[in-house]
Amino acid sequence: MPPLRIELIEEFRDHLAALAADLCRRLPACRYLDIRFEVTEVQRATAEDGSPRASGREARAAFGVRVIAGDPLPAPGYVGRRLAPDEMPHLSRLLRAACRRAHARAVAAAAGKTAMRRSLSRLARTLADLPLAPIPVLRDTVPASFRIDPRQVPLEAVAALALETSRSLKEQHPALVHNAIHLLTERTRHCFASSEGACLDQEQALTEGQVTVVAEREGVSQELTDVLGHPAGWEVLTDGVSTPYGASLHLPAFAFALAEDALALTAAPACPTTESEVVVVTDPHYNALLCHEIIGHPCEADRALKMEAAYAGRSWLLTDLTRHRVGEPIASPLVTAYSDPALPAYGQYRYDHEGTPGKRALHIEGGVFRGFLHSRQTAALLQAEPNGAYTATRADLVPLIRMNNTVFAAGTSDPAGMIAEVDEGYYLVGHRTPSIAESREQFRISAMKVYEIRRGELGRLYRDGGLAAGSRAFLSAVDAVGSDLSLFPIPNCGKGQPMQTKRVGNGGPTLRSRARLVGGT
Repeated sequence: MPPLRIELIEEFRDHLAALAADLCRRLPACRYLDIRFEVTEVQRATAEDGSPRASGREARAAFGVRVIAGDPLPAPGYVGRRLAPDEMPHLSRLLRAACRRAHARAVAAAAGKTAMRRSLSRLARTLADLPLAPIPVLRDTVPASFRIDPRQVPLEAVAALALETSRSLKEQHPALVHNAIHLLTERTRHCFASSEGACLDQEQALTEGQVTVVAEREGVSQELTDVLGHPAGWEVLTDGVSTPYGASLHLPAFAFALAEDALALTAAPACPTTESEVVVVTDPHYNALLCHEIIGHPCEADRALKMEAAYAGRSWLLTDLTRHRVGEPIASPLVTAYSDPALPAYGQYRYDHEGTPGKRALHIEGGVFRGFLHSRQTAALLQAEPNGAYTATRADLVPLIRMNNTVFAAGTSDPAGMIAEVDEGYYLVGHRTPSIAESREQFRISAMKVYEIRRGELGRLYRDGGLAAGSRAFLSAVDAVGSDLSLFPIPNCGKGQPMQTKRVGNGGPTLRSRARLVGGT
């Protein structure tokens, strides 16, 4: 059999569009049908402690089908599956069978919904026909952006870079007792076709290097992990990344800088815990995770509407359809936050996985909460405009409402001046581990490094420290926002059941606020 290649999308693209329209006409009580077909070609390599561990090249394909059908209350039905190379000649037959199966599921769900509505009284109104909010029906092809094609890099070069970086770290200092380097470079092509007539062919390159280092001396151990990545080609690891929203070093320098931080932390005292709130300045890397946890996830409308409350929690921004914070002040007037899939970061795309053009979604404007990330259904329910946030990790999985590139907006303050104005406080650099309340109304997030601030200058370095605060209280206490907006890759955002792990972008500028410092003493 010929190997799986992303060019297969071109071969099947027009067929998918015709198939979606034809089957929607033929299947009884079918109101809508869409098909997603995806092919990915990827190379990976791992090295640990100066030795090779694994490397390989693979190609995978998958499709997903959604059907909305049934009377009088329609419901959705989904089918998805991954494909082996020898199944590709049978793709049309497999898609037709999947659409019929998804249709049967939708009809059964619609019948159950109708029966349940008849048996309920006061709760009957909660089972409603949720239409898809209208969107423009488009046909478009979006090429990938890269300088060095991920498919053209020899696998030996991928493995060699991982091995050389790991060996160099091992030789850097005897206190570096462990390191692990995980590299990947890939191209993914995704086609979306709907019974409305949309046909969207999008391709993206992505290259990532994950570095873990462990330093240990005099009984103190410090483990740090960080990621260098961008939606581009192999040049991300060999040359580094430079965008209007920040720059990062090439892989060896990135790894060495992380190792130097781990070594410095083994000589630092444990961070103290304060009994009350203190002045804190948080750097853009720390704020990337903060924004992810207390803005990004709570602004996903399916979470806010309790669609995943049983296993992932709710949102502090919405209690029910009549009690929410839209239009209310929830932060300092200096704070603005938004999601934008057009930004050059991990969450970049032009269209989501139901064909909605991605657009900037404003969450907080001058301290006032403005709105959520939406699918077409949640947009219709909340009478909002679809903003292109319905995506899946793979084509065979059901899309979920996901943040893309969610950030705190830049302010006007000089970051160095924000520190110089603090008489006593702490400066937190880099993020490590989050612990978030069920509705994300409270957080505890640890930092890579914590510095004391005394009379406007950075002082002693501490290890194992972080912040604990109420989300609204922290945002409302912000009294300075830096001009240094930076974006960072978040490679492991988990959501859904079964879990979908997705790459997103987050960031922000330097912020100054008040919170309780939580440390290791």
